[in-house]
Amino acid sequence: MNFVFISPNFPVRYFKWVEALKNHGVNVLGIGDTPYYNCHERLKKALKEYYYVPDMNDFEAMKAAISYYLSKYGKIDFIESDNEWWLTLDARLRQEFGINTGFLPYQMEAIKAKSAMKEYFVKGGAKVSRYILVDGPADLEKAKEFIKTVGYPVFVKPNVGVGASDSFKIKDEEALNTFLSKQLIETYIMEEFIEGFIVSYDGVCDIDSNVVFATSDHFPTPIDQIVHDAMDIIYYNNPFSLPFHDIDGEAFEKLGRSVVKAFGISKRFFHIEFFVLTKDKEGLGKKGQFIGLECNMRPPGGYTPDLIDYANSISCYELYADVICYNESRQDLNKEKFYAFAVSRRNGVDYVHSEKEIDEKYGSVICMKGRYPAHIAVAMGDNYFYARFKDFKEGEEFASFLSARKA
Repeated sequence: MNFVFISPNFPVRYFKWVEALKNHGVNVLGIGDTPYYNCHERLKKALKEYYYVPDMNDFEAMKAAISYYLSKYGKIDFIESDNEWWLTLDARLRQEFGINTGFLPYQMEAIKAKSAMKEYFVKGGAKVSRYILVDGPADLEKAKEFIKTVGYPVFVKPNVGVGASDSFKIKDEEALNTFLSKQLIETYIMEEFIEGFIVSYDGVCDIDSNVVFATSDHFPTPIDQIVHDAMDIIYYNNPFSLPFHDIDGEAFEKLGRSVVKAFGISKRFFHIEFFVLTKDKEGLGKKGQFIGLECNMRPPGGYTPDLIDYANSISCYELYADVICYNESRQDLNKEKFYAFAVSRRNGVDYVHSEKEIDEKYGSVICMKGRYPAHIAVAMGDNYFYARFKDFKEGEEFASFLSARKA
């Protein structure tokens, strides 16, 4: 099997996906914009070959890279990046070379535009927030009419975008007028504001959209708030076989499977985000209900796949390779499960407890620690600590211990 991996060098830990595929006997052929000598050593060892393209937005150069691999290795079975930024490029290249093991360009809007995703969430049985699309001053009156229905604040973000850096609340008419005072550089989605927290349904499905493995990540504090206020991020993975402490886990797992089917996801890792209402919202739903937020056709960001591994006692990298090669999981999914907590700390903050104290108290349960790369640190914090616990309250105590700041 020949698997062309687009941008396997970024994010840096993507070498783990390549290693897993290689372990399954797959020829992994990389195309990236990082010179080969700058690629991670483990990536170099796992790749069959690497083709350097300085500008991956140059479609002709990308076509040339694929053509080279075709001429040297024969039929290409997969073209994937598993990276939000390159999903459209992946689709264009598949169409260009007649490869049907992934999304094609005509399907991109449904998986890239947040407004278009709502239809599939509804089809899968999830509620969705009310919204409009805005481009600039011409939409000011439309926005005011919308806000008469849903009230202030409203939340705005690019309709097609990655991350939370361009997302924010509009709290009053003055802020609305300022936001729509000039033409926006891209279309924004304006949604009713939801008081709640985010949980994600993460996993891998087979060729027929049947979920092979799933787990859930819980984000008590909204990512946009963490980014804008430079807060520490605390989140955790809760396997479905363990008790849940914030949601109805059984109902969430059932809804997640239904939404995967509705989107028609095939042989992919998925990261599907939902709001959980923390209070009744007139016209939307009751406290505790799930509101479809967005569906990402890729693994969760940062180092979350490793957190998933620690919680579920598996390798989701190897499981993904199982599905690519065999359309099923060949992992032992019955191993002991844990609550795995991820806690970050930011440079320049005076914390109550030193890293030495953290190691002394929690060294036996810390699975992984280090520094996030700069591009992740903006959203996630500078230094991370991953630990796992059989008891949920112990995980909460760990998070509190690490995040405590001096007055």
